[in-house]
Amino acid sequence: MLDTHFPFPEDSLPERRLQAQRDNLFATPIAKLGDWTFDEQVADVFPDMIQRSVPGYANIITMIGMLAKRFVQPHSQIYDLGCALGAAALSVRLNIDVPGCKIIAIDNSPAMVNRCRYHIEALPADTPVEVMEADILAIPLENASMVVLNFTLQFINPSDRQHLLNRIYQSLRPGCVLVLSEKFTFEDAQVGELLFDMHHDFKRANGYSELEISQKRSMLENIMLTDSVETHKKRLRQAGFEHTELWFQCLNFGSLIALKTEKTT
Repeated sequence: MLDTHFPFPEDSLPERRLQAQRDNLFATPIAKLGDWTFDEQVADVFPDMIQRSVPGYANIITMIGMLAKRFVQPHSQIYDLGCALGAAALSVRLNIDVPGCKIIAIDNSPAMVNRCRYHIEALPADTPVEVMEADILAIPLENASMVVLNFTLQFINPSDRQHLLNRIYQSLRPGCVLVLSEKFTFEDAQVGELLFDMHHDFKRANGYSELEISQKRSMLENIMLTDSVETHKKRLRQAGFEHTELWFQCLNFGSLIALKTEKTT
């Protein structure tokens, strides 16, 4: 089934033949917890997992489409880097009517890429979408009017993050935008602990047990390395972005916008 946070009415889904799968992956004890992978099992329950784990996710996806209306330019490319099931790419696609544009959605998970292609094909539109299985650190970026990193940078090796942001800035046309959504740490330890605990309250309220919360956290702790808002802003400024700001936050999740200014004569 398409992600319930995709910004289009349920009645538009062709045939509506699949039922949403509930995330029960960690409901029973796992003898040997390895590192997290975005495999077939995760892809199967990803819409439910995101809904119950990431506060504010639906708002961010909706607003990405609204930002696309403002920033996408004719005859340019839009990149959804770490696209997962394609929620951001579809939000952009359904909110723009700009000639000569192409959306490029990239993920290194075969399971996510396969499902993303299904979702794109299920809702045809004028703007073409190319879905690629690739490493976002290795692909060329060019002629971009919008780039989206939606909860992706936190899974990139910290030593590679600045270089990726540098490349994104260089690929963007003047007057265009990067949207960077992440889970945050906080330099104020007391605030960080409070928001961390409230996020667990959010998960409990959405039906996750203590066992599920604990096992998922253990699997993610080695591969999802989060930064503070201040660290993100510093990197973005170093990459060259003249204007950066946090435009959305719910608990310890949020999204920043980074603008490349227009050329002046």
